[in-house]
Amino acid sequence: MLHGRMTELARLSQLITEARVDRRSGAAVLRGEAGIGKSALLEWAAQEATHATPGADGDMRVLRVTGFEAERDIAFAGLLQLLWPVRDRIDGLPQAQAAALHDALGAHDRAADADGAAPNRFACGLAVLTLMADLAEDGPVLCLIDDAQWLDAATAEALLFAARRLAAEGVVMLFAAREDGFVRPGLPEAPLSRLTDADAERLLAERRDGLPPDLRTRVLRESEGNPLALLEFGSARRAPVALTPLPLAERVAAAFRARIADLPDRARLMLLLSAAEGRGHMPTLLAAAATFGVGLTDLEEAERARLVEVTGASIRFRHPLIRSATYHGAVAAQRITVHRALADASEDPDCRVRHRAAVTLSPDEDVAAELQDAAERALRRAGFGPAAALYRRSAELTPDRADRARRLGAAADAVFRSGLPADADELARQAEKLTDAPDARARLARIRAAVEFERGDPAAAARLLVEYAAHAAPADAVAMLRTGATYAWAAGDAATIGRAVGLLDASGRDDAAVRGLGRLAEDDHAAGLPLLARAVRDRRATAPAATDDRIHAVRWSLVLGDDTAALELATAEVAYRRREGLVGGLPNALEALAQAQLAAGSHRDAEATAQEAITIARDIGVEPCEGRVGTVLARIAAIEGDEERLRTLIVDASPAAGGTADLALALLDLGLGRYEAALHRLEEVAQGPWRHSAAGAAAAADQVEAAVRAGQPGRAHEASRRLDAWTEAGGPPWARAVALRSRALLCDIDADAEAAFAGAVRLHEEDGGRPFERARTELLYGEWLRRVRRRSDARDPLRSAAQLFDRLRAAPWSERARSELRATGETGSAVPSHRQATAPDLLDRLTPQEFQVVRLAAEGSSSREIAARLFLSPRTVEYHLYKAYPKLGVSSRRELARLHLDPAAARS
Repeated sequence: MLHGRMTELARLSQLITEARVDRRSGAAVLRGEAGIGKSALLEWAAQEATHATPGADGDMRVLRVTGFEAERDIAFAGLLQLLWPVRDRIDGLPQAQAAALHDALGAHDRAADADGAAPNRFACGLAVLTLMADLAEDGPVLCLIDDAQWLDAATAEALLFAARRLAAEGVVMLFAAREDGFVRPGLPEAPLSRLTDADAERLLAERRDGLPPDLRTRVLRESEGNPLALLEFGSARRAPVALTPLPLAERVAAAFRARIADLPDRARLMLLLSAAEGRGHMPTLLAAAATFGVGLTDLEEAERARLVEVTGASIRFRHPLIRSATYHGAVAAQRITVHRALADASEDPDCRVRHRAAVTLSPDEDVAAELQDAAERALRRAGFGPAAALYRRSAELTPDRADRARRLGAAADAVFRSGLPADADELARQAEKLTDAPDARARLARIRAAVEFERGDPAAAARLLVEYAAHAAPADAVAMLRTGATYAWAAGDAATIGRAVGLLDASGRDDAAVRGLGRLAEDDHAAGLPLLARAVRDRRATAPAATDDRIHAVRWSLVLGDDTAALELATAEVAYRRREGLVGGLPNALEALAQAQLAAGSHRDAEATAQEAITIARDIGVEPCEGRVGTVLARIAAIEGDEERLRTLIVDASPAAGGTADLALALLDLGLGRYEAALHRLEEVAQGPWRHSAAGAAAAADQVEAAVRAGQPGRAHEASRRLDAWTEAGGPPWARAVALRSRALLCDIDADAEAAFAGAVRLHEEDGGRPFERARTELLYGEWLRRVRRRSDARDPLRSAAQLFDRLRAAPWSERARSELRATGETGSAVPSHRQATAPDLLDRLTPQEFQVVRLAAEGSSSREIAARLFLSPRTVEYHLYKAYPKLGVSSRRELARLHLDPAAARS
């Protein structure tokens, strides 16, 4: 019986019952100090999973893994342990996922995929998700992960990705971890407290009955409610470790060391060999033991003392503290001797070098080179966390400064790719101090720039790339300048763009994107837009390949106002990354797609895409993506007039989002009739560095409208001039329409104003893009017609504007359009009602996940197809549909089609 754990037992029982009866998935982290009872709770869960439950499908399949400290640097060591019993099911996964798992588990050893790309570390998480869902088709599954704080990083990533995305399969994942380890947000936590005095007494009476009263009192006091301490102190049959200021875990370890000290010398040596070997690999252990003349029979006393459990295949310490007490209780010289024996006995190069590194106390190039080789093997299996640790240790043992810098740089790159940008930046800075080689410093600058971008500071990233591009290898220099100029444009940093152009000139090379952005930063639209358009055409002619350039091309397309190109590029890139399981690069591609959908007026789609980007980024530990995607959500909030949400998004945004935040606030002010405030914000943007950003260029029309509405048209002429220059240089039809609308607002002659308004409306109708801008043009035209007493003519554009604003959920703008309609004399049913129950409005009732599933189902995709596209299981897809049907007033997929949902946005 587990005393004092009724709350935890009830929680675990609920998770197991829901999985067995309702096929709901769940996860939890049992967290607490050493000895608090985490492993006991996992064992209870395993037993509970095999008990009959009324209405359940039967016994659950139980998979187990225990993290070992010695295996933290061995990529996917934990996953191999967990999936070994079901390895025969891997070949049934989609080909790319099966290959990823085979590579991870050591079935293959390759330097790259067939297309030359490095193995994708996140594909393993996707493969684990699919495998768990596949196993659950035969019955519910329970995964028990003990000592999760010691899992290798690659295993932890894969398991966490699966745990966060399981929903309706019948899979339960329970993680047990120390208080200061395995900090992974996004999973429910169950902190374990120490036992009360009453529960401690009951446990002691049950397990250590018959203690003398004075010893019993002392044990209860010294154990402080820790179950392991209680049982360990109680088993001594003598007074426990004397009162001391040491932490409880240290006192328990001291008690274990005392018990180990009572063993014969041969047993202690065999225990030390087992603790140092770490993996429980019996051939290596026995070969090393033979050199000392000891073997398994020497562990009999340790088994009787319940310190270890020995089977024919492994040696298992009863608790991690026993392993720690064994290893650290030995003198250093003895530990070194044992590691040397294990290194000589090991046939696995990764294990051999681990033991050699453990006993190398000064720089040694031979060992450093072996560690580098091990790191490169880990990279071939996408084990970036283990590779980083091996590179770092290699650098520590490297005598030559230049070689040390190179290995630290490799560690920084691996750390960054493992999702720890702050640590990567620190390693790159350490490496910089060790080398003056220009090309080496340029490679380190690329890492630091990637870190700055992930932190949400594209301006800092741009400066680093441009500053060091001159020192990079020729093949890398232009790419650095191109990425640097693109980041600088997004940050409104015209000076850095200019430096990029200067370096390009000095190199004698050419790049249309860099030169195009440079010309635009100088307000030379006539030269800049064609160059940028050429760069976009070049990228559209290439196949998706998960490269930065195609994502950059989406942003260049948005600068041009070419929504068709932006959507095509972003949709293709997202589809490619989904199809190939490239989860790590998906948030950036989804962010670009959300930007393109927003520009095209697909606000609901943009919200769902942005939310998916945020969710996947969190699932894989790339949280800064949320700040960049927040600019999409902020603009939508501004259009909808949701001031509270907008200000919350701005507070959560990265510091570099200042310009886009001001533009969103200005648009909110414009929609709410706060014209002077809007004008002030827009003028500040137009006078600052953000004038040269994509968002700043497109805000010129807002500035014209704000000035005219505020009764100060003289403050609008410069913005109108910029807008005209942009459109005359090759702007798309919708942009020419907006420029005509701005001209109409500034016209003093009615005939000129009408011609401009009518021309703008005609261009919008022909183009079909940017529905929000079209609705604004129709609203302004209708208002102008009413003011010149042409009320009947005003009604058509005002009705169209109201309907478009309603579709976009632009409440303040919708109200303005309806108010104008009423002012024309139109009343009753002739005035469109706000937010009628149309199919688009029904979709507003859905969560972003439900929205995506419903759109794909309406298109005709099967649950399995939807699952593959959204990185879910088929059961989870069905679960989302089941929840969505009542909200939409339907009961089947067939009825979804009758809602006439446009599936275009779901095709990515």
